[in-house]
Amino acid sequence: MLSRFSLSKFVSLLACFATVANVSGRDTCRLTASGGDDAPQFLAAAANCGTVTIPEGTTLNISTRLNMTGMSNLKIDLEGTIFFNPDIPYWTGNAFFLPFQNQVTFWLLGGNNIELSGGGTLDGAGQAWYDAFAHNSTLLRPIILMLNEATNAVVENIRMINSPEYFNFVNECENVTYSNINLSAVSTSDNFIANTDGWDIYRSNNVTIKDSVINNGDDCVSFKPNSTNILVSNLNCNGSHGISVGSLGEFEGVFDIVQNVLAMHMANAENGARIKAFAGSGVGSGIVQNVTYQNFFVSNVDSPVVIDQCYETTTAACEEFPSNVIIQDVFFNNVFGTGSSSSVATLDCSPDARCSGINVNNLNLTGPNKEAPVYECQNVKLTGNAASLFGTCTTD
Repeated sequence: MLSRFSLSKFVSLLACFATVANVSGRDTCRLTASGGDDAPQFLAAAANCGTVTIPEGTTLNISTRLNMTGMSNLKIDLEGTIFFNPDIPYWTGNAFFLPFQNQVTFWLLGGNNIELSGGGTLDGAGQAWYDAFAHNSTLLRPIILMLNEATNAVVENIRMINSPEYFNFVNECENVTYSNINLSAVSTSDNFIANTDGWDIYRSNNVTIKDSVINNGDDCVSFKPNSTNILVSNLNCNGSHGISVGSLGEFEGVFDIVQNVLAMHMANAENGARIKAFAGSGVGSGIVQNVTYQNFFVSNVDSPVVIDQCYETTTAACEEFPSNVIIQDVFFNNVFGTGSSSSVATLDCSPDARCSGINVNNLNLTGPNKEAPVYECQNVKLTGNAASLFGTCTTD
């Protein structure tokens, strides 16, 4: 990291953080605000200190991008605030780019044995981005934090507020835990907090997300391609689109995998448990296998229980070109609450037996004002003690 700075610049950075201890040969350093861009001193401290502390009452102003990939045995003790300066022209040209779905981020954090904790706040200053996006829908808005190629990483006991887009992206990681995270995105104008997913997981294995509160405007957690061995537990998702697998199979020639997922104890989502896969010509393929949604409370949600294996595909195209994303061994267990319409569960699979082993148990859902619920299914044979609620599934 220090190769990016001249010796004289590095000496000036040292004045911004104090060395307070030595742990296993690496210093513990406390940062103070410089009055300007604090990204350079933060980068320098991460490269040279075993523990980097942002003290309570300290706000670091981040005006240039943070590349902390390849770290080792690094603890970031965030007691104060990291504030990402909403300089839209700068970030438009300099945020880190991820080709998948054209995502960008302020901060890449990765390596081995990484911890971010301390009770403090990451502030994405999202309002400027929400307002700008309302007038320019092509604007790429940064993710607050992208764990990138991280192994044995822990993010816990922090707040994340007003992310311009996704709050967290987990990219090519192994053994990651998020715990006791409070996420909140709020617009002070009429412009919506679009695409403010809580977590998106991509090409990652052994990820746990637990014991957290999410107030946002899109998916609470979304499992993107090649998400395996995931546990999501005890989330309170307010205003979110719920827990989503996919959408998968979008890109021709690409095989997507989501496998071994347990999502349990979720409350107050706008949508509930969803699996989405593309069909039609010129799309990709993949498999969704061994996914369990368990103990979900939903309140006035649009779609409490959903499988859509013809996602964004016309009925005619799905019949001619069934989905090549196979869905197997899925459990919807103990989902209860209310829907915003009488249609409370829709399990629509693609023709040609592309779904199997779909289990529904202990579903207790009602429409608004206690309307009789409607359970609908297509092209799938259901098992479980709630299968009779769906009647006989139609078959194309």
